Amino acid sequence: MKNRWNGIYGQQSIIEILEKLISSSSIPHAFLFTGIEGIGKELTAIRFTESVNETNNSDFDRIRKIISSFSEPYVKYIYPLPRGKNENDDSGPFEKLSQDDLDNIKEQVQRKVQNPYYRLDIEKANVIKKSSIKDIKKFLSMSFSDIKFRTVLISDAHFMNEEAQNALLKNLEEPPEGVIFILTTPYPGLLRETIKSRCWALNFKPLNNYEIKEILVNYFKIEENLAESVAPFSNGSVTNALDLIDNDFYFLLDKTISILRYSFARKYHSALEEMSFFLKENSADLMRILIQMIIIWLNDIQKNRIGNQNYFFSKYSETLEKFNSKFHELEINETVVKLDYLNTVIKNNVNLNLIASNIIFELSALTDTKIKSRLN
Repeated sequence: MKNRWNGIYGQQSIIEILEKLISSSSIPHAFLFTGIEGIGKELTAIRFTESVNETNNSDFDRIRKIISSFSEPYVKYIYPLPRGKNENDDSGPFEKLSQDDLDNIKEQVQRKVQNPYYRLDIEKANVIKKSSIKDIKKFLSMSFSDIKFRTVLISDAHFMNEEAQNALLKNLEEPPEGVIFILTTPYPGLLRETIKSRCWALNFKPLNNYEIKEILVNYFKIEENLAESVAPFSNGSVTNALDLIDNDFYFLLDKTISILRYSFARKYHSALEEMSFFLKENSADLMRILIQMIIIWLNDIQKNRIGNQNYFFSKYSETLEKFNSKFHELEINETVVKLDYLNTVIKNNVNLNLIASNIIFELSALTDTKIKSRLN
């Protein structure tokens, strides 16, 4: 079992379910793999495809290489694509794309083949086209009597628009023999109920810190100390961990501490200046990172109060202790809830400068309450 699921971390319950299905020879025709980004959903789909096609003859090594390269005739790999110039409903998914787009897509898929935890980064790829779903029909029309199972792998399935979902539904309603549909998404709520109801749903768990570290080191060649430091801030996602590293993780820690210090001291102008990094390029992702790091720091405050020294902000343990020595009676849970709410409204295209101001206000209000109580 270990070799069969090589490279998959932290999904033992999922593996056990899939193993039972393989042993029973009762393979559902469609799966929905859900869970946050960067936890191995696509790699599991590939390993499952290898497993259901496993043979004892020497030809299986060749088969495994085809499957692990996300290649036909074993795998039809569908993912979000950019829209080409003058593209219309009759155009193929790649037909109207520029050569630069095609070269970029080829490079990205090759990176995915080499590292199954790599996330495709295709410019302006924000939709799974109806033409990509219609292309499945060609894949299904080909007859391969020597292949036990072929897989249609739809990555980030929530990027299918209404037309694409309708087109997919037709395939799911009349599934051909020997074809398995596997849809992966962190946002199953964006899929039609009629699609979800036809899929065997498996929810993948976030990874633990050790698993995040191992993947960063083994698959992305990240230095071990950095991988170990960033893992607790990743929320169990390799994708989140890489975002932190790409944005200079240690620099982000320093910036977070500076914003906290200035906000607690009610030095609003200085706090906003420190915020400017997180407001650059109007990046909602950077602002989410900041909010998450502030929440983690506040949770470390709670740990310090109960004598738990397993801090995420271990580099700043002295800062945590000094804060609690001054403000040991402060109730911070309400602030955490308010910050978490700000994190959720970012996706509604709320002005990030307004979000930044609200963060500073909530943090300054936290200590301001204590000062006022002393004056009274």
